[in-house]
Amino acid sequence: MKRWGMAISAAAFLLAAIVLLLVSSRASRPLWAHPSAARSAHPAAAKAANSPDSGVVLRFAKDPMPMPPFLVNDVNGQVISSAALRGKVVIVNFWATWCPPCREEIPELVDLQTRYKDQLQIIGVSVDEDVPASAVKHFAEKFAMNFPVVMASPALVREYEGASALPTNFIINRDGRVVQKHVGVFPEELYDMEIRSLLGQPVDAQVEEFTDEGQIFLSKVSNASELPGVDFSKLTPELKKVALHRLNAEGCTCGCRLTLAQCRMIDSACAVSKGIAAKVVKEVSTAPNPLVRPADTAATPN
Repeated sequence: MKRWGMAISAAAFLLAAIVLLLVSSRASRPLWAHPSAARSAHPAAAKAANSPDSGVVLRFAKDPMPMPPFLVNDVNGQVISSAALRGKVVIVNFWATWCPPCREEIPELVDLQTRYKDQLQIIGVSVDEDVPASAVKHFAEKFAMNFPVVMASPALVREYEGASALPTNFIINRDGRVVQKHVGVFPEELYDMEIRSLLGQPVDAQVEEFTDEGQIFLSKVSNASELPGVDFSKLTPELKKVALHRLNAEGCTCGCRLTLAQCRMIDSACAVSKGIAAKVVKEVSTAPNPLVRPADTAATPN
């Protein structure tokens, strides 16, 4: 009996330690570790993987933003300039050596770079924080990465503000504008169709445009009229504007350092932002003067 009691106590202690570790890691995690990277989360990706001629829809941003400029040396010491990429389709790939999904998609990126050669330029941005550039260079050589790899700087991560998980790929057209972003591992067929479409080559797919409301750059979330998991159905149009304003002004407390609206946009599974957002909507719907924000719900992003 004593042995069973000791075993149960040890198991309980281990469980408590695991819970504490998970909580502390969520509070201190980097921005790119915020949501879990989902495999093939895009409906078009699944269709492209199974049958490229079955009504795939490619979606590109309308009035896309210019790609954030950079002038950096890659791990081989070569200068990489965003200004020199005009005329090519560009994929800016945020990844890390410790990221299993990133390793999974490396052969696909290598194949795409090989097939499209001078028409496509992939740039790998390593977000390895405690790994020296020499180790990343060795990793790139081991995996036969045939495109330049640069080390991420805090400024570069800030500029590409939608890189919220790994891997994240920003798709850039030949005019140097960011037209799409994919978070997680997607079938190579989807990237192939996007590249061919952006190069002006025929594709067996429908091409649609969408307005970036945070799907690519988080700064665009303020333009969104809907947010994942937030029910505005009981609000009048005027009150909905008030609720959206608060969700874009108040910070989430999950440790992501984002506004509530930004957190909902990039991590629909976050229970913290979902709960606070629901509370905000309820307060707006019942407050005598919804323009006045209750002090106990105010929060400021760090």
